[in-house]
Amino acid sequence: MPVYDLTVPISPSMAQWPGDPPVAVSRAKSLGVDGYNLSHISLGSHTGTHIDAPHHYIENGATVDRISLDILMGKAYVFEVRPHEGVMIEPADLVSLGIPRDASRVLLKTENSALWEPGPQIFEQRFVYLGRKAARWLVERGVKLIGIDYMSVDQFLSVDSPAHHEFLRAGVVIVESLDLSRVEPGVYHLVVLPLKISGGDGAPARAVLLR
Repeated sequence: MPVYDLTVPISPSMAQWPGDPPVAVSRAKSLGVDGYNLSHISLGSHTGTHIDAPHHYIENGATVDRISLDILMGKAYVFEVRPHEGVMIEPADLVSLGIPRDASRVLLKTENSALWEPGPQIFEQRFVYLGRKAARWLVERGVKLIGIDYMSVDQFLSVDSPAHHEFLRAGVVIVESLDLSRVEPGVYHLVVLPLKISGGDGAPARAVLLR
């Protein structure tokens, strides 16, 4: 069956959220000296394609190692959305998609996916994001996992991160920095597995769709 890899490659040249720990990869052991290769990797917990656990914004919220695998794997809907005004997704934009009532996992493909082109990248401050009312609309519809194709469900430099709070308070898993550029809207089987970091607020993940 076709498999679509939604995962953004991690490298020092990738676009990163301003202020986050930079990605660094260095050789710790080498074949010539030690008989094997081993790398030292340094990065933030929200680098590349990653999961936001409730603990990311909620002091006593569930950590990434406690997220149920049942939520991270299963039937998922990919919808292509273009906000009617600007770059903020509003409830009317979601209503027009015809999201079915059984859609517990929703991935939103936007113009953001074009930002994941190969090669050196720079952070784009103006990207499509979810407004508070749109996030609340999805929560009220019973969505348990929401994915978007750039680094945040909230606007850059948002003061109170309303979409994060709406989702995470309701226990909705957030998957960010998905590369949906080669994926057509439709129904798929999603598998997204974050690193099992004990007490983690989030973790890089490998995300794939199967059709």
